[in-house]
Amino acid sequence: MKTIIKSVWLKIALLICIVQVISGAAMAQNTTTIKGTVTDAKTGETLPFVSVLIPGTTMGTASDVDGRYALTLREDHAKIRFTYVGYLSVEKPITAGVSQVIDIKMSVDASMLKEVTVKGRGRYRNKDNPAVQLIREVIAHKDENKMAGNAFVEYEQYEKISLALSNLSDEFKDKRIFKNYQFLFKAQDSTAMGGRNMLPAYIQEKLSQVYFRKNPNTKKQIVLANRRAEFDSKFIDNEGLSSYFNRLYEDINIYDNDISIATNLLLSPIANTAPTFYKFFIRDTIKTNNPWLIELGFVPRNKTDMLFEGNLFVTLDGKYSVQNAYLTVNKDINLNFMRDLEASLEFEKGADERYHPSKTSLAMEFALGEKSAGLYGQRVVNFKNYTINQPRPDSIYKGPHEEIAYNPEVKVGESFWGSARHIPLDAIELDIYRNIDTLQTIPSFRRTMDIATLFLAGYKSFGKVEIGPFNTFYSFNPVEGFRLRFGGRTTQELSKRVYFETYAAYGFKDEKWKYFVAGTYSINNKSVYHFPFNYIRASYQRDTKIPGQELQFVQEDNLLLSFKRGDNNRWLYNDIYKLEYVREFDNHLSYKLGFTQWSQRAAGILRYESLDSDGTLQDRGLLNNTEANFELRYAPHEQFYQGKLYRTPIINRYPVFTARYNAGIKGVFAGQNRYHNISGNVAKRVYLSQFGYADVTAEGGYIFGKNVLFPLLTIHRANQSYAYQLNSFNLMNFLEFVSDHYASLDVQYYLNGFVFNKIPLLKKLKLREVVSFKGLMGGLRDENNPALNPSLYRFPTDEQGKPISYTLSRAPYIEGSIGVANIFKLLRVDLVKRFTYLDNPTVSEWGVRARFKLDF
Repeated sequence: MKTIIKSVWLKIALLICIVQVISGAAMAQNTTTIKGTVTDAKTGETLPFVSVLIPGTTMGTASDVDGRYALTLREDHAKIRFTYVGYLSVEKPITAGVSQVIDIKMSVDASMLKEVTVKGRGRYRNKDNPAVQLIREVIAHKDENKMAGNAFVEYEQYEKISLALSNLSDEFKDKRIFKNYQFLFKAQDSTAMGGRNMLPAYIQEKLSQVYFRKNPNTKKQIVLANRRAEFDSKFIDNEGLSSYFNRLYEDINIYDNDISIATNLLLSPIANTAPTFYKFFIRDTIKTNNPWLIELGFVPRNKTDMLFEGNLFVTLDGKYSVQNAYLTVNKDINLNFMRDLEASLEFEKGADERYHPSKTSLAMEFALGEKSAGLYGQRVVNFKNYTINQPRPDSIYKGPHEEIAYNPEVKVGESFWGSARHIPLDAIELDIYRNIDTLQTIPSFRRTMDIATLFLAGYKSFGKVEIGPFNTFYSFNPVEGFRLRFGGRTTQELSKRVYFETYAAYGFKDEKWKYFVAGTYSINNKSVYHFPFNYIRASYQRDTKIPGQELQFVQEDNLLLSFKRGDNNRWLYNDIYKLEYVREFDNHLSYKLGFTQWSQRAAGILRYESLDSDGTLQDRGLLNNTEANFELRYAPHEQFYQGKLYRTPIINRYPVFTARYNAGIKGVFAGQNRYHNISGNVAKRVYLSQFGYADVTAEGGYIFGKNVLFPLLTIHRANQSYAYQLNSFNLMNFLEFVSDHYASLDVQYYLNGFVFNKIPLLKKLKLREVVSFKGLMGGLRDENNPALNPSLYRFPTDEQGKPISYTLSRAPYIEGSIGVANIFKLLRVDLVKRFTYLDNPTVSEWGVRARFKLDF
């Protein structure tokens, strides 16, 4: 019986298998897979977002950004249709039950072509493409559609910036450490930018009245009110933080050729050269709007280039204005840490029949990895109450481009902002102000900020005093050997007006103590690290220096600078007394008046020697000098973050001018020298759109005077470390060149991946090219040349008595480099070549230098 039952079950199982095989074969027979690429019949350009349909059904798909499509059918169909605005529809037969490739070439619709016929100019790579002809019209009408199309424009502007920690997992949110912080978290749709869990951390609002004048071109913003969530200034520079966020989230003007995104410039889709770098496609005609709109899609030709992708909605009223725009970036773009970006621009027609901005929004999310927690920020700007072509007195437009029309000391609360802001805040945004205040009362949060400040700024606060910087506590050099240092300074908790700072250091090889003490009095009752400066400082410093290096107010003796290449045993012992007054103005013009007296003693194997009248070589040992100093600096529209030690500049497109005058005063406080040293430099970042940018610095100086001792001449800044230094000559040795007049040029050209992005094996690495040039011309007049004046201090020599210091002849000193930047998103490595003065002893013709740079 069991045998019969077993036989029956085997037959049933076999029958089921046969049925499955037959039905599977039938299904396979009825399955049709179609794929292919859609291109322009004339140009061969791929066409994205082409509609792919099965006639008489709702089945279909669309081609992707690269024009590729794929479609699987479970039933037999005879034809497949391809439609695209601006092109003639195409139908192709299908072979049922077969996987097949159907590549489509679509021809331009002549009737659409007539609607947007171009009378414009310029070289066009995709001839007879109606989408590009349309964008040509938009470009041709830019001048009349942008704000400068009117003589005068004024409006009220409201803006807000909010930031939050984003993409936080439930596990992160529910950690025990955040048990008391659950009120901070915000839940949202998991598909929205930023993920499901966010932690709002910052908000700022600003209300302004803006005045624009075409001739002379001026844009003046008068800030009527400003409000932001502020952290304890002991931990964070709130104004610097605000400046940094404003730099990241700058205004978006679609009519500009370049649009600033996270300190980089991306080419606008309606820039003059946009058709060279973008592909344009007509997606739809919107006839429900008056005037009719054309939806124009655009994508970058190269996904890794600094370009947008998105949509433009262009009016078909003969003016070709942009009524709306949506911008994003490709996930492969060569932007560091950029996980997502969305920007929307809205325009409304005004009384002058032009479309003026009504609202702009820029949202960006930054993260180290695709799934890691990140930082999400959004800036929304709203415009209203436009007044067109209403002249105003010249006084309205004078002064800095941004003026404060409110009292910063008076805090304006929600009672004002509730009626003043154009767009209401949601409950989460309103809570940020209160939550930030609450956070700073929680001991665990303050401990966290304290630890972060220690690692990032190098200081540990103990209330009225703080200890640091920690990276200088240990270092070494050939003169001092192992060096220990300990220092600190007072804080605002002791006094807002009076500050003290000090350190002591000891070298275990030279067995000498070094120390520094300074006192500062703030005249404007602000921190001496708070813009604008207005203070008097007196200091005394006894310490070591390398001749020719730019003297910093506090010794730069951190551990990383201890590693040097080559001969590095010529040093100085300095005793420096300094008194200075520093004053800054709101327009970023500043000046510094100073009086300095110092004594120098040669250290290591360096000697201060000269010949007596009888030809005897004498070791002079000590050099005394007294100097009056004046510095004038102008940095229009400067932005920076003020750290614990120094300002970190947020570089923009504006130049920085610096002029210095130092006068040697003979006979005052044992001063031995009389001279006048005048120098100046100009530094500017030059943006080159898709070709990257260049940081250019031009400098020059001249020393008037006779018999000026060589330590007081210009000893050109050299670099014997293994790091690439921007403001030094990286293959020049210490003390190698001395001048009393000189001119130099430094160019750092960053191509931002323009070449590497075109190389398939490299573009995925998102590497960036950098090229540099450093040139120096100069000389030494006979009256200051120790070779012609035996009474002057001789140039240094090596152990064999051979000279190691030289003057520049007619030939300039030149070095250059080619490098790869953005390695692991933070490392730059350069191959440096020296082109001139290769016969000088112990010089290197080639060198490899590295530099850490965290950049977007």
